[in-house]
Amino acid sequence: MKLSARNQLQGTVTEINRGEAIANVAVDVAGQRLVASITVEAVQELGISPGSEVTVIVKASDVMLAIDD
Repeated sequence: MKLSARNQLQGTVTEINRGEAIANVAVDVAGQRLVASITVEAVQELGISPGSEVTVIVKASDVMLAIDD
């Protein structure tokens, strides 16, 4: 699979919290926890579960940076 998005992070699914329609999928990326909100249907179609190796792809129109004062 090739994508134009450059923000691709390899990680391992650590937890999946399913709601009625949306699932929050926690992914460990080099010791950092990222959470993706995707549909429950997508979780099922992708066949992901805790321990699954995934690629987190970040595509956003706005990205903010912060510094300590």
